[in-house]
Parts: sequence; structure tokens; C-alpha cells
Amino acid sequence: MATLQERSAAVMPPMALHALPFGISHAQGRYLYTDDGRKLLDFASGIAVNNLGHNYPTVVQAAKEQLDKMVHCCHNLFHYEVETALAERLVGLMGGGYKVYFSNSGAEAVEGAIKLAKYATERPAIIAFKGSFHGRTMLCTSLTASNSAYRKHYEGLVPSIYFAEYPKLFGTPYKMQDGACPKEYFTQFDDMFKRLIDPYSVAAILMEPVQGEGGYVVPPREWVQYVRKLCDKYGILLIFDEVQTGFGRTGNMFAWQTHGVKPDIMSCAKGIANGLPLSAVIGKTEIMDKWVAGAHGGTFGANPVSCAAALATIDALENGVIVNGRHMGEYFMGELKKLQQAYPSIGEVRGLGLMIGMELVYPDGSPNRELTSQIIALALERGLFLLSCGCDKNVLRFIAPLTVTKEEIDTAMTILRQSFEETMSEA
Repeated sequence: MATLQERSAAVMPPMALHALPFGISHAQGRYLYTDDGRKLLDFASGIAVNNLGHNYPTVVQAAKEQLDKMVHCCHNLFHYEVETALAERLVGLMGGGYKVYFSNSGAEAVEGAIKLAKYATERPAIIAFKGSFHGRTMLCTSLTASNSAYRKHYEGLVPSIYFAEYPKLFGTPYKMQDGACPKEYFTQFDDMFKRLIDPYSVAAILMEPVQGEGGYVVPPREWVQYVRKLCDKYGILLIFDEVQTGFGRTGNMFAWQTHGVKPDIMSCAKGIANGLPLSAVIGKTEIMDKWVAGAHGGTFGANPVSCAAALATIDALENGVIVNGRHMGEYFMGELKKLQQAYPSIGEVRGLGLMIGMELVYPDGSPNRELTSQIIALALERGLFLLSCGCDKNVLRFIAPLTVTKEEIDTAMTILRQSFEETMSEA
């Protein structure tokens, strides 16, 4: 009898096939259950989607109740309660002064945000950052600069996109004084505006407030605030891609709250509905009001079942889950830094909330992709599911559900210690 992996290979392209040989039969809470009978502690959360863990009861119940009422009627044609209620809720989370447009995926939300910025400003250019990941559509691929493989064979891409350096301070080539962010990360914009693109031709600067695929890189607060001031100076719109950082992942509902910088436009997805497909473009009212009928659209956006799940997700996040995630993130970070003291191959532990990266390096400081892959494999053998990230794939990323317990973190730490010990004994 063919395995699930073999059946998939017969009907799906290599691009869609999965790295792991087993399938998942079901999931609950913080655990995945495989079709070969294993139970895995899930510290990937569907890549920051299941922020409440799997099958969170109130979210499942809200989705079931909405299924009985209406599955789809198309938000391009009709108003319906759950869409409007969710938009009201999101505007409230922003403190008012914003409007919302719903779509399906993170890439769609980023596309929508860029289209909105171009439409509202009537300017052609976008500035993004090296190390970025914004999605897989042609526009989002054009905005992504974390891995050339994502762009291979898709040239030429969308024009008038310029890339700046994102301040990854661990391993920075620039001189640091007293731990301060090097001046080159600030002055690069002056050079770009002088040599490459007039600032008044730039519609938006697109930024992940914590880089995801690029290595879970947390930028200095003062740098983010500088970019905000730069945008204000030239009438450039600041877009935050909060697809991965939103909905409690970084210790607040959104990462912009941590930085103390409000974006003009924000793209959201992943954790918004705890597993159901939904995304949102959230923009300041005066910008959104320039986006006239017909300038953008989509059939499946604001699916009623997804909207109902999102409302239940926000309820749970506000009723203690974000606070738990923040506290567990602090605890987990502390435990990982203790592990760092024991193993010089751990170059840095960084993150916000439960969005934590551990960068692994060789003695000379160069990226250790091999050790990263080895630790992930050994952890999986012991029942802990992890992912990597970083432009060199040498960062372990820990994306535990925000509902994780101290005991589950302790279990993960035991597995990590055992995995590192095994690699050292084999060296």
C-alpha cells in the first residue's frame, strides 16, 4: 500500500511536496499526531498561524455556528455582520482612524497594501529590505530578498523596487560603539535618495517589524522610529508587514506597539483566524478613502466562517492568551540563553514574545547550517517539531503557541539539551 508521501508525489509537483516522510492525522492544543503513531510537541504553530494552538475550542465553535448560518455570499456584493464586526474590532485595536479590507492570504494582503500605497500617492517606487520575505506572488516575490531561489527563473520582476539593509546587528559588517545601531543603517537612505531614486517618487517603505524568514531579526527601536520620521519628511507611506508578527506573536497584539511606531498601512494574516484562511489590509482612513470602487477586489475575501473564527481568536487573545505568551516568551528566552552559555555554537538568542530565533555559528562566526539541520532532526526524533530560518538557514526558530505552558517549554528545553549533547559527542 502506498504511503501518503508516495500518493502525494504521484499527483503534486515537487514544489508542493513536503520535507517530512510522515503525515499528520490530527492536531490538538500544542501537539501534532502523525499517521505513524507519534505525538509531537509543535513549536512551529503552522508557521505562526495557530497562535492559540490547534483546534482552540471557542474558535472551532464559532466556525461551526457560522457554517450553519452562511458559508459564502461574496463581500463584493453584500454586507454581513461578521465582516463588519471584525473590521470594527480591528479598527478598535488600532485605536481608531483606520479602515480595513479583507482578503485570503498574507501575500494578498501585502499585494493589497502595495497597491493601496501606489494608488493613494500616485508614486511608482517601493523600498523593501534585504533579508525580507513577503510572499510568493510575482509582486511579493519581487519584494522578497531573503533567498535568490524564491526569485530564480521569475525575472524580470516588478520594477521600481529598491532594497535597503535591515539592521541585523549580530555579525554586522559595520562598526558598533557601545551596542548602538551603526550609523550606516540610517545614512543608507540618504545615499539611496541621492544616487538611485528621488524620495518624492517613493510610494512606500515596506518593513517587517521583526524579520521572519530572514532570521527572526529584531531591529533597534530607534531605527524603526527613524524610518517613521523619514517617511513623514518625504510623504512616504510606512507599511508594516505584520503577517507573521501580528496577533500576539511578539508579546503585544501587534509588533508596532512594541516599537512605539504606528504604520500608515499594515498587512495581516497567519494568526488572525487561528488556522482559517483570512488576511487584512489595514490603512489610515484618509489613505483608504482614496481607494475607490474597482481599484482592488477579490471574491473570497472576508469569508464569513473565517471572520467568525477571527472574532473568537481576538477574544481569546485579549482574555489572557497574549499575557501568557509574553510571560512564557520571557521564560523561554531565559532558558535558551542559559543553554547558550553552555554551547559556543549558539551565537545569539533573540526575539520578542514567542517569536524567538537562535543563531548557530562555527567558531569563526560563520553560519552553521549543518548544525541547525542536525538539531532540528534530533529534536524531531525526540518529539519536538522545529523549523529553521535565516538567509543562511542557520537559525532555529521557536514559534510555540501562545497557550504553551512552562512544563511544555521545560520539555522542549530537555530535548534541546539532549540534541546539543548528542551533536557534541559526535564531533
